[in-house]
Amino acid sequence: MNLASDASPDCPWWAPPVLAVQFLTRLPVPGTASLTAAQVATGLVRAVAWFPLVGALVGAITAAVALAAAQLWPPVVAMLIALAIEARLTGAFHEDAVADFCDAFGGGSTPEDVRRILKDSRIGSYGSVGLILAIGVRAALSVAILTTLTPWMAAAALIGAATFGRLVVVVMMTIIAPAPGGTGLAKDVGTGVGAATLMRAAATAIPGLAAVALFQPVAFIAAICIAGVFCLWLRGLLRRRIGGSTGDCLGFAAYMGQLILLLAAAAR
Repeated sequence: MNLASDASPDCPWWAPPVLAVQFLTRLPVPGTASLTAAQVATGLVRAVAWFPLVGALVGAITAAVALAAAQLWPPVVAMLIALAIEARLTGAFHEDAVADFCDAFGGGSTPEDVRRILKDSRIGSYGSVGLILAIGVRAALSVAILTTLTPWMAAAALIGAATFGRLVVVVMMTIIAPAPGGTGLAKDVGTGVGAATLMRAAATAIPGLAAVALFQPVAFIAAICIAGVFCLWLRGLLRRRIGGSTGDCLGFAAYMGQLILLLAAAAR
């Protein structure tokens, strides 16, 4: 576990949450142009603790669109509309990571191959199949939740999944160091994320997870247990194959975290 110092006090108090929104979404945020490069670097480390709350914001928008669209169209259509709007909101950030991860770890036979494919912007057969299945499973689970739960609980599950996925990212950044020659979030701030950041991230996850924990406690506990096993498995895979994590690996973890909670919430 990385116990490094999370940041210096030079970064303005308001910068980390703003940088978290800027990093995870395409929403326009003011004020960041006034920050120095050093303040941005420090702020990005602190911003990691706000990822679950930003995830809750994304999930709330997705849930609102899905529930509103369901008043006009069948649940399948409503959910696809919501996922399309979410992809525009986030720039398909995590979907791109899923495709890159599947291509790299499906087609790469050596650490060098895996790293090279991760950096390649093209999508191959492994990435195409992995992305289609990931989106398909998420859409199917979300539709099942829309049709079997009350609107309030459906919204809570969708928001909780988005929150949970970003919390899994922080867990992974805490338990595994960046890979040599890695890129993205893992390389930029991975060495500055420690136990203190994880604790703060758990606190910012409370608003997005509270309803699921309260009204579906068995599903919530099951999701935590499954996510714990998944994180340990992924940590072992990454250390064995490339010696650490990369931004695409963390994005893949985020998407899988969402699927884990949706699977638990939709289970009979």
